Parts: sequence; structure tokens; C-alpha cells
Amino acid sequence: MVKNVARLMDINSSGGQKPCISFVLPTFNEEANIRECVESIFSHQNQFKQFLIKVLVVDDNSSDNTQEIVMELKETFSELHMITGQKKGLGDAYKRGFQYSLEQLDPELVFQMDSDGQHDPSLIPEFLELISQGNDLVIGSRFVEGSSTPDFSFRRRLISRVGNLLVRYIGGARHIKDCTSGYRAIRATFLKDCDLSFLSTRGYSFQSSLLCELIWRGAKAVETPIKFTSRKGGDSKLSFQDQIEFIINIPKLGFRNAKDFIKYSIVGFSGVLVNLGLYAVLTRIFGFPEIIAPLISIESSLLSNFFLNNFWTFKKREITSSLYKRFLQFHIVSGGAACLNYFTFLFAFAVIGLHDIFANLIGISVAAILNYLINSNWTWKKEHGSN
Repeated sequence: MVKNVARLMDINSSGGQKPCISFVLPTFNEEANIRECVESIFSHQNQFKQFLIKVLVVDDNSSDNTQEIVMELKETFSELHMITGQKKGLGDAYKRGFQYSLEQLDPELVFQMDSDGQHDPSLIPEFLELISQGNDLVIGSRFVEGSSTPDFSFRRRLISRVGNLLVRYIGGARHIKDCTSGYRAIRATFLKDCDLSFLSTRGYSFQSSLLCELIWRGAKAVETPIKFTSRKGGDSKLSFQDQIEFIINIPKLGFRNAKDFIKYSIVGFSGVLVNLGLYAVLTRIFGFPEIIAPLISIESSLLSNFFLNNFWTFKKREITSSLYKRFLQFHIVSGGAACLNYFTFLFAFAVIGLHDIFANLIGISVAAILNYLINSNWTWKKEHGSN
């Protein structure tokens, strides 16, 4: 039970209306599950009489009886709504659902839920309690202590873990363990500020995109454990194409500021000049051995890059970590990027058979992009409230 109603939502009492909690449920051929899902959500209305629960079904023109069941349920539940449209993917359905909900239902809080029985509505009070504690985004997590995924195969568990790891460090959601969960409660004020046009619009990668967008906007996010079991009926909508889109979308999560990337690239190019210039001076003028000079020139270029990025590229970001910690993180990332550069070069040159210069350029490009993405979202992570 939510203990502190005043803290749960910023209630505008002048209107004299109850604050609304809106549930957005994307559906496509969910006749086996939609009735139980809707009834379970509305069963909480008596428990939370201080709120008005509204449910929005976003149906992608199901070919089964999903829409007929929803229309039948509307006779019992006056706050059940439905919009329909062409099937374009989960992301598009959520965008339409969010827009309708924010404009027509005027919610203080928006829930995301699957309608296939995998998200337990009995956990709704727990989500509300965490919102009441000052959180802006509550995630039903499959990968925190107390959660379980009993029906996940080893392959799916591995894919989920690797995918979440990439989103966490490239997208700037480091403290979140489950970046792709579709069971969430979001303060509507943050959802209104989100640039939904920036997000992936087709498949399940929308979930990770939205999470990173909310955190980028300053939303305070917390996870709560859930038990994620197999769907109760119907077929899974997760396709191989969705998985490919998820992978392709990951780099986009880190490129939120083109100006920062341009500055970072300029700094990187200056680092190359420092490296090569100092190497030439040490070996040609001071007679340093060729195997020793690179150690000095490389470290000097790293120092140059770090301080230029810290005091120019990311100058406007409000960073709370110490300069020493940032310096150490930058070295770790740069070292990893250097290894990636080398192994990418080896693969392109020795395995694929590309020209050595071209292979080296590919290695440099891949490493440079990863270097920027991780440093931008880890070493110089944008803090809440900064521009």
C-alpha cells in the first residue's frame, strides 16, 4: 500500500479531480490474455481510491478477437480505452499510446505493461510505493536480486545479459541491470519532455531507447524484482529482425550531442599529432630507442586528450567524480579501445584480406566510436540537471 500519497504525485488540487494512473497496453492477437490482464489492473481501483485508474489498449489491428473482447470489457469498465492502427512494431505502438494517454487521459503516472500475462499486475502497489519514495521511473527487473527468469534458455539469458551490458555503458544507464524490461511506471512529466522522435520506432529496442532518454532527462530510476515466466497464451512477438534492430540501435544511444562528438574527434586528431610529433622528437633529436619512445609519446597523447576533453569537450557537464577518477577511467577505456583497434585490424587484414592501411583505418574508426561512447557516458557522464 502506498503510504505517502502527497509524495506519489504532484497533485493539482485546484481542479478537484483525482490524479490519474494510465496503463498503456500494446496488443496484437492477445485474445487469450487481454481479458485477465485488464480485469487484474482494474481490480486495484478499490485499493487505491485516491487515484483514478485508466487503461489504454493500443491494438495493432489484431486478426483475432482481441478488439471484440476489449469492446465487451468497456461495458464493465468505463475507464477502459482503445485505439487501433496499422502494425508497425512495439515502438510505434507505444509512441501512439503515450501521445493519446498524455493528451486525452491527463495522467500523473504512466505504466508500461505487456498484456500477455508475463507482467504480474499484483506488483502494481509495489511500483506505486517506490514512486512515492521520490523515484521517477520504476522498472520491473528480471536481473536484480530476488528476480527470476525460470523459462529463459541459456542463449536468451546470454543475449539479454550482453545486450543490457552494452546499453548500460554506451547509453549511460550504468546503474540499471534490466534495460529492456517492458514493465515500468513513469512520471508523466518526464514522458512529456522526452523526444520520442529520436527513439527507435519499430521493435523492442524502443525499450532501451526510452530508458536512456528518461535517464538523460534526469529521471531518478530504480528497479524492483519480478518473476518473468512464459506468456500464458498466444505466440511471442520477438523476432530475429527485432534482435538485429536492437544491436544496430545501440550506438545511437550514445550520440545525443553531435557537437560533443565533433569536439572529441578534433581532440583525438590532436592526440595523433602529439603522439607522432613527440615520437619524432624523442627518436630523431634526443636519440631515444624506437621501442622506448612510443611509451612516452602514447602516454603524452593520452594526457593531452584527457585534459582537452575534460576542460573543453565536456566542459559544460556537471561532473561529481574526482579528476583522478576520470583520469583513471579514461585510461581504462583508451586501453580497451586500443586493444579493439588492434584486433579489428588483425581480423580485417589477416582474416578478410583487406589492404593493411584500409584495415588499420577500420580498426581506428571502430575504436574511436567505442572510445567516445563509453567515455561520454561513463567518464564524463552527464549528471541530473546539467545541460
